[in-house]
Amino acid sequence: MESFDLFIMARAVHISGVVLWIGGVAFVTLVLLPAIREMTEPEKRLELFEQLEGRFAIQARIVTLITGLSGLYMLDYLDAWDRYQHLQFWWMHLMTFIWAVFTLVLFVLEPLFLHRWFHHQATINSEKTFRKIQRMHRILLTLSMIAVFGAVMGAHGYAF
Repeated sequence: MESFDLFIMARAVHISGVVLWIGGVAFVTLVLLPAIREMTEPEKRLELFEQLEGRFAIQARIVTLITGLSGLYMLDYLDAWDRYQHLQFWWMHLMTFIWAVFTLVLFVLEPLFLHRWFHHQATINSEKTFRKIQRMHRILLTLSMIAVFGAVMGAHGYAF
């Protein structure tokens, strides 16, 4: 396979990964969390959320890793490292920042303490905890969608 073909494959893998990853975040943010918050029994909220989120976390870890590796390959192939020195490529900065945040949360913070903290907080005050979690997801989803929009525009030559 020629190197350009590998680049095209990496871009397809990268975009597919972003679709699965950010699409999953959108589902959790806009559908799952609001539905769970409407449940009347707080103990069932936590149980259902942990059951569903646990399955999504596995997918999110795999897809985030694949998205990061394919993005790294494309950066290296294009020798585009200098784009981080120019504000017109703000979307690359934002994409990288969002990837780093999700990677830190999924691979470091959640396994070390975030999962236990969330569980503890949800048993103390379910409504407040789920409201905080939903707010955090909304912020991350909004930033993610801005990055996706900017990346698509930037990849097609539009300079902001």
